[in-house]
Amino acid sequence: MYILLVSIVVGLFLVMLFLNIYFRVKVMKSYKIMVQNRVEFNATDIFSKKKVEEEIIPKYPHLEEEITTFANHLQFSIKAGTMLLGLITAIGGIMMWFRHEG
Repeated sequence: MYILLVSIVVGLFLVMLFLNIYFRVKVMKSYKIMVQNRVEFNATDIFSKKKVEEEIIPKYPHLEEEITTFANHLQFSIKAGTMLLGLITAIGGIMMWFRHEG
């Protein structure tokens, strides 16, 4: 059982690493385009779809796709990372419990 849990944790860690690299490439590509076009926004604005649609996109309508892609990828990567980190922590706690039981 302990080996299975260790394998799951290692697998989840690798998934988290892959997602981090994948979304970093996606986010940085959109971010580079926005920097080249001097798109300005606050960090908190990206986490509010309402602010993105009402404040940022009207200023830069030609970059609507890049702005929404950037915001969506950033939000999803944070949610996925948080969820995977929670799973790894929970399984790590279970592993510690099994280790003390046996």
